[in-house]
Amino acid sequence: MTILQPIGAEGCGCDRRDAAKALLSVDDALALIGERTRPVDETELLAAGHALGRILAEPVTSLHMVPPFDNAAMDGYAVATSALTGPGPWDLPVTARIPAGREAAPLSGPRVSRIFTGAPIPVGADAVVMQEDVRRAGAAIRIGCRPVPGLNIRRAGSELAAGALVLHQGRHFGAREIAVCAAAGVAQVRVRRRLRIAILVTGDEIRQAGGDRSKAQIWDVNTPMLRALLTRPGIDLVAVEHGQDSPDRLVPQIAELAGTADLLITTGGISVGEEDHVKPALQAMGADLIFSGVAIKPGKPVSFGHVRGASWLGLPGNPLSAFITWMLFGEALVRRLSGENGEGVARRHVILSQDIARRPGRCEFRPARCIGFDPHGREVASFDPETHSSRVAGLSGASGLIFLPADAAFLPAGALVEFQPFRPN
Repeated sequence: MTILQPIGAEGCGCDRRDAAKALLSVDDALALIGERTRPVDETELLAAGHALGRILAEPVTSLHMVPPFDNAAMDGYAVATSALTGPGPWDLPVTARIPAGREAAPLSGPRVSRIFTGAPIPVGADAVVMQEDVRRAGAAIRIGCRPVPGLNIRRAGSELAAGALVLHQGRHFGAREIAVCAAAGVAQVRVRRRLRIAILVTGDEIRQAGGDRSKAQIWDVNTPMLRALLTRPGIDLVAVEHGQDSPDRLVPQIAELAGTADLLITTGGISVGEEDHVKPALQAMGADLIFSGVAIKPGKPVSFGHVRGASWLGLPGNPLSAFITWMLFGEALVRRLSGENGEGVARRHVILSQDIARRPGRCEFRPARCIGFDPHGREVASFDPETHSSRVAGLSGASGLIFLPADAAFLPAGALVEFQPFRPN
């Protein structure tokens, strides 16, 4: 990950380990997710029109030429240019009418066929003169300028040859991909099966909104937030449960959920407090903890590993931390498990609308919104003066995250930083 500064020391500090606290860098954590995660093996064959949001498990090739035959690029008159002898203009009889979808009779001699967009070019014709360039008089037309061969003709195979590769394996299948498959004559595609994901939100203090709540309890934000983030065609949300702050209860609950899922997501219980029981429960189960703790703000405790055959992503309990770490690590994990190619939502550069003064040491990810462009055409991002890991009220007004360098204590208005848009809902 590269975070740019307009002027400053070489490097941004985001690609280094936090030496004081031995935390993993963001880049190192993402690399470990990529190295230690294998895509699901199972696939299924679906009608292309029903594969929206899925990931292609094998390449797609065109079954036919596109277009399948020479056809008219616009409404006009099909003509054999060799029949136009001598100097113009030429007066020619209209002897046929060819709408789209109808086979055309051959054309010969000094005559023309009325033809419409998409209709096949008759044998013998080698140009289409558009209707605006002729003068029609009864059953004849006058052509004033000599057309060149090939004028206004879409040649067979000019878009796709038969057998041409049209979509790569690992492609996310959307409306554009469906259009390509339809054009190529492909009715079915092979996709990865849906990912099975389980969510376990911990914390004795949380309660579902609308229910009963004591003065010492808070509303559960993570459960509905994660459910919404994971409601998509390529995911089967197999379980959404609340876990108690008790090691004895968490171990069997985690074991059961991991047994049904490709990915188990937990929130809370991964820090170092006496009431943080998720990580100790995983360790007691012999889980493979690949990393625990990343040099980011917010979301430092985020963790990743494997338990009982499932990948595990441990998100912090504070909802903004959970949201941001999901955006950074959860989306990368889903892409890897599903075999998707690419880096997800593309980042771009923006400039800051105001100064930022912050404590250096960890790379910071701050919700921001793009508010327009400066006089030089650079996109401007606005943001709150500070962020708190437990506060999500500002998320609805944000359109993405700005990345702030780990070693920057001050960034002036106009400084250049990276911006990652949120994934579309």
